Amino acid sequence: MAEASASQCAPGTPAKAGLPLVVYILTVGTFLMGTSEFIVAGLLPEIAADYGVSVAQVGMAITLFAVGMIFGAPAVGLLTLRMPKRITLMISLVVFAIGHLIAALTTDFTVLLVSRVVSAVATGAFWGSAAVVATRAAGPTAGARAMGLVIGGGMLANVLGVPLGSIAGQLAGWRGPFWALAVIAAVVAVAIVKLVPAEPPGQAIPHIRGEFAGLRTARLWLVLLACVTVNAGALSVYSFIAPLLTEHTGLGSRFIPIALALFGVASLFGSIFGGRIGDRHPFTMPMFTAGVSALASAGLFAFSSQPAPTLILFTLLGLVGLAANPVLAHLAVGYGGEAPTLASSMVISFLNVGTALGTWVTGMLIGTQLGVLAPLLVGVIFGLLTFVPVVTVAVLERRHPILRHKLAAPSHAA
Repeated sequence: MAEASASQCAPGTPAKAGLPLVVYILTVGTFLMGTSEFIVAGLLPEIAADYGVSVAQVGMAITLFAVGMIFGAPAVGLLTLRMPKRITLMISLVVFAIGHLIAALTTDFTVLLVSRVVSAVATGAFWGSAAVVATRAAGPTAGARAMGLVIGGGMLANVLGVPLGSIAGQLAGWRGPFWALAVIAAVVAVAIVKLVPAEPPGQAIPHIRGEFAGLRTARLWLVLLACVTVNAGALSVYSFIAPLLTEHTGLGSRFIPIALALFGVASLFGSIFGGRIGDRHPFTMPMFTAGVSALASAGLFAFSSQPAPTLILFTLLGLVGLAANPVLAHLAVGYGGEAPTLASSMVISFLNVGTALGTWVTGMLIGTQLGVLAPLLVGVIFGLLTFVPVVTVAVLERRHPILRHKLAAPSHAA
């Protein structure tokens, strides 16, 4: 069994041969992490009522989760640089479970926010290690495809985890989903230890100096900037869709899980197919999705008082809004070259810079005359801003191509 797993996970496996087993294991983990990150979006009214705070204050639980991932992913990535990826993934899940136990038990809103940061640090560490393992295991010809599936686990969380958590929270109280996440995390931690293959002997030992050397290319930073704008645009709308639907569109709270599920299904397909297309068109694909995302947010701004167009446009935003993320992650690992651990952790960090920035700006603008329409304006602006870094790095790559060489470089971190 161990030999079979090892053979399945050999780097450089051709795309047509199927992805290694480890990629699917990691996808289960990212499903869990994705559910946790946005479970609050479906429980905003319930948590606000329980603690006697505003919806905007509860939205800080999403913002602070993103902040925890911003610092947690690169910091823990460096601290665990020489630790086997299997152990890093397992410890991340254990800490994640503890954070959710605290959230389920506390009656203090401040403690709840702190527990979200703790869980976020663990989530960032998991994503950072998962990105390296999945990309290098799949090899250069299927790296974006593997990242599409792993990130698709987070999208699947929006299909099942977040809507089901919203329903469970409405029926049995918001703390129930947090208990469930803690228990499932413990189970997945055991599975990670047993099923993720050990790293091969004789593997080069990574060094912190080498990891920082991988951050010297301007193209990596342009890709990271695109990560910020993509997430800021799409997730500002997603995170505050509940008050938009109930206060402006005129739909009942029972439609919130439906809208979240529609977004999640679309995001899942967008992530998977985005990864496939991105292997062939790594720059055109993010440009296309950025343009459509901006149009979808603008359409929501114009037609959000009408239920059917709102749900259709919100679903379209789910399809394209995050579809570029696996492509951007693959590009970042490629530009990281021989030292991909910090580069992949920085992807997680900057994606969450986008989440934190988008939700923070939106939270402030909701208090203005824009009200619940604020997320839609934020979505348009950041969608358009995505063109700046993507077009720039595409021009640089066309003039002086280095991507193909770096993506084909042998791995020392899988």
